[in-house]
Amino acid sequence: MQHGPSNPSASSGEPLRAAVSLADFQDLIRRMYLEKDIARGIDGTFMWLMEEVGELAAVLRKGTHAERSAEFADVLAWLATIANVAGVDLSEAVMRKYGSGCPGCGQLVCVCPDAGKP
Repeated sequence: MQHGPSNPSASSGEPLRAAVSLADFQDLIRRMYLEKDIARGIDGTFMWLMEEVGELAAVLRKGTHAERSAEFADVLAWLATIANVAGVDLSEAVMRKYGSGCPGCGQLVCVCPDAGKP
């Protein structure tokens, strides 16, 4: 299921401004890169995502706030990219899995044991 942009800038071809929804961001990435992303395929796109995760790991240890911000944006962009190639609507997936609370315990504030992954 594709969501239409709720941010007027997202549908007008202008850059996004201020707060942006996940759906708007995924749509922006789709419009900018989908042809290249489909040609690269899931495996190639996944490798780029992993490279960006590695760069994020490095700046989390020894990086400035600006570097961290840029790498978080890159990881999110590549996650949206691979979701587009795989045909996954991130907003729908997030709401289905987390919209009612923690998938482990079902609570809005997780009460799962610390030893396990919620």
